[in-house]
Amino acid sequence: MEKKREGGGGAVERTSQIVSDPYYFLHFMAFFSYLPIRASAAPYTSHRLFDRELQAFLAFLMFSAIKMVREETWEAFVADSFLYAKIFLIGVSLVMDYRVAIWFCVIFSVVYLLAQQPAFSKLGTAKKLTPMQLEDLLSDGTTTKYWLIEFYACSSSKCVRSSRCFPELSITYSNSLLSFGTIDLGLFPNAASKFGISLAGGMSQLPTYILYEKGVEVHRFPDFYVDAAPSLPVTKKLLCQHFELDRLLLDYINGS
Repeated sequence: MEKKREGGGGAVERTSQIVSDPYYFLHFMAFFSYLPIRASAAPYTSHRLFDRELQAFLAFLMFSAIKMVREETWEAFVADSFLYAKIFLIGVSLVMDYRVAIWFCVIFSVVYLLAQQPAFSKLGTAKKLTPMQLEDLLSDGTTTKYWLIEFYACSSSKCVRSSRCFPELSITYSNSLLSFGTIDLGLFPNAASKFGISLAGGMSQLPTYILYEKGVEVHRFPDFYVDAAPSLPVTKKLLCQHFELDRLLLDYINGS
């Protein structure tokens, strides 16, 4: 539903991003490089190769359609679709020539090293904070009663996949009672322990969300421990239920 609401403006934005961002540009260059390679395929493999291409294409469409329905964010959908496309392309290349499959493995490895998937760039109504700014806000008695903070790192694939959720929640739920903020722990890794966040294990605890009431932590997701990292993907529904954002919004409406 969220993808539908983005409308034409979202499509134009994504097209511009595909052209300008190295992650998308390099991936599409790698995918389209299959066409000239395919054109030079040996004639005796063409019929069998066409059958495998058709099977791979239909399987890719099926998996992508499933992901389009299940994934909440564009970033997560793109990441999964690219993964499926790589797997099917390498599989089809094996039918043509194992050396072509090795070539695509090398190309995708280079793209992985050179370009990282971009996160959702907009903040909604959330404020981009430093750890020191957050401490000042929490100690300031004149600020809002509640602060919901997202701790993330742009180098974390899980953070990129869920990067659209927090800004969209902030647009819906921010008010004079509840404020939203984000802190990039990739820029301030030494501050992570101060907020009870471990960056060990490939930043498996990120993203972490903490709700403060009058400067005191009252809820967080996930828990303090590295092995408590959530197995389910972060979604707006999950965050809304965990932090009872609907209840906080009703408190604001009722003047509580």
